Amino acid sequence: MKTCLICNRITAIQQNKNPNFVCELETSYVVLGDSQFYRGYSLLLYKEHYCELHELPKTKRFTYLKEMSIVAAAVQEVFQPVKLNYELLGNRHPHLHWHITPRHADDPNIHNPIWIIDKQIRNFTLLKTTELLEMKQQLKTAIGERWSGDPLPPSSFKKDL
Repeated sequence: MKTCLICNRITAIQQNKNPNFVCELETSYVVLGDSQFYRGYSLLLYKEHYCELHELPKTKRFTYLKEMSIVAAAVQEVFQPVKLNYELLGNRHPHLHWHITPRHADDPNIHNPIWIIDKQIRNFTLLKTTELLEMKQQLKTAIGERWSGDPLPPSSFKKDL
């Protein structure tokens, strides 16, 4: 069996070795994308290795979808795009993970999928450490504020940015 990239990233989070880690939720981890060509691009990594959304037990599936909605609302608030794209693909990395991609007014191809932009362009927009830390803190704060009265799981904000 091939090694799962998403499982490896989760292991890095658990070992406090993923610099893009934002926060832990009940069923998932929030991370900023390695590349920020789409400013605010975030991922929601499901904690356990499942390939399909319908495979999840019902309560976990609903919780994961709620978490995705809350993270998306936080991304909208913090980065103020004109549109958000949501993708749950798994063709290349068959482990549940949402791509939450802000589309800004200056997006070079706003009416097409993000994948149409050449990988050499979209995969190499890296942030300075200070900018990454600021974005993570803003997103983490917005996620906490958006939980609409439901307490975050006790483990959600234990890890330092």
